[in-house]
Amino acid sequence: MKRIIFAVNFIAITITLHAAQIDSVMITSRSMDTKIKTAVIVPEIALGDSAKRCPVIYLLHGYGGSEKQWLYIKPDLLQIADEKNIIFVIPDGKNSWYLNSPLDKNSQYETFISSELIEFTDSSYKTLPDRNHRAITGLSMGGHGALFNAFRHKEIFGAAGSMSGAVDIRQRGNNSGLVKLLGSFDQYPENWDNNSVLNHTASINSGDLAIYIDCGKDDFCFKQNETLHAELNRLGINHDYTIRPGAHTHDYWRNSIDYHILFFSKYFQAA
Repeated sequence: MKRIIFAVNFIAITITLHAAQIDSVMITSRSMDTKIKTAVIVPEIALGDSAKRCPVIYLLHGYGGSEKQWLYIKPDLLQIADEKNIIFVIPDGKNSWYLNSPLDKNSQYETFISSELIEFTDSSYKTLPDRNHRAITGLSMGGHGALFNAFRHKEIFGAAGSMSGAVDIRQRGNNSGLVKLLGSFDQYPENWDNNSVLNHTASINSGDLAIYIDCGKDDFCFKQNETLHAELNRLGINHDYTIRPGAHTHDYWRNSIDYHILFFSKYFQAA
């Protein structure tokens, strides 16, 4: 961090400049034979000849979003990257729900998120390349994607979160592009069952992941999150669950992300 001090009419004015940088990169996905736009926020400490290795938080956007959504919602992510010494990686997941479509070979985003994206990040930046320094979270569709990928790839991610997550995609019916990915619910119910977070809770044991879930009490996904919380409790899986005032809005997520970063920072420090 650099500080520049100006003297104007004998009044000292201090301007804080944060030296984190945003890289806009195109990552090759072998599984989809395409390139995926990704924003990478790199703290100053991880840059230059004396760069030090940092943990990584992968941020997933919601339906209709892109790699720019989180930068719009939380423009001070660069400042946070410098303050917390964390690398943030924000891929363009399009409307993929971050799963591998059994019907569309060009939508294999589980493989991209949990394999190809990790490989690129660890080979291109000064990361701490192990699960104990790797977390994933997201909003709405991205909340589903974060938990879905973490539950299925706990050898890759050590911590996971969800903000207003659509954690039971079966509640979406034939909406939000899921029919294109999974087929109609009536014709292919097994595809919907196999790709819903709620049906993967039994694949983890308590302590496998550090989990933080939150949702606004006025959110249309609230009941789904209550059900997920109850199921995790039934299975004895430790997790943090927070209910706060708010709905499915940018204002809610702008506030929510601070709690997730704090939760993950504590997890990284304990590693």
